[in-house]
Amino acid sequence: MDRIGQGSLNEVTRCPHCSVAAPVLRLVWQSENKIQRQDGGPQSRWAAYACTRCGHVVLAKGNPAEPVANPQIIEIIPEARTAHEDVPQPARRFLQQAFETLHAPDAAAVMAGSAVDAMLKEKGLRDGSLYTRIDQALAGNILTESMANWAHEVRLGSNRPRHADEQRPHVSEAEARQSVEFAEALGQFLFVLTARIERGIEAAQGAG
Repeated sequence: MDRIGQGSLNEVTRCPHCSVAAPVLRLVWQSENKIQRQDGGPQSRWAAYACTRCGHVVLAKGNPAEPVANPQIIEIIPEARTAHEDVPQPARRFLQQAFETLHAPDAAAVMAGSAVDAMLKEKGLRDGSLYTRIDQALAGNILTESMANWAHEVRLGSNRPRHADEQRPHVSEAEARQSVEFAEALGQFLFVLTARIERGIEAAQGAG
């Protein structure tokens, strides 16, 4: 298991920031001792590791139950992004692939568009093009106007690499990230929050 003080992290399979597989995460800082807390909670050593590809940093928390020298790492912040289990298939798989291809913006944009398409189909909107289904979702109050506008932006972004647009064939990293964030937010709005509310109601009824 990875431990605080190692020169690199070896067990993180994807960078939480750029999603590149098998990232090289180099140690850039570590606390000499356990970090003091005023609330009386358990104290841990911490370390920071930078991804050599994107330059972003992750924090590693040492096991507070172990001695200060090289404690086992028990938590990485942030964690790699995972599509929520309440998002139905195949939208969940498309969304997960969007997360995992953020280091390849064109691919991430296409997967984000596919995730949005699959989510709308899951809501019963299966006829016509994605353009048509987005407008149908707006008319049916499934999406707000701002969400529909954002969905159209995701659609256009996914179309550019898919159809090798002559003027702008590629998607920037920022554009891809925005598309993926929208697809994730849409999944939360359409499925995750609904499922959470339903489980809460069932729990309240069961408790009564």
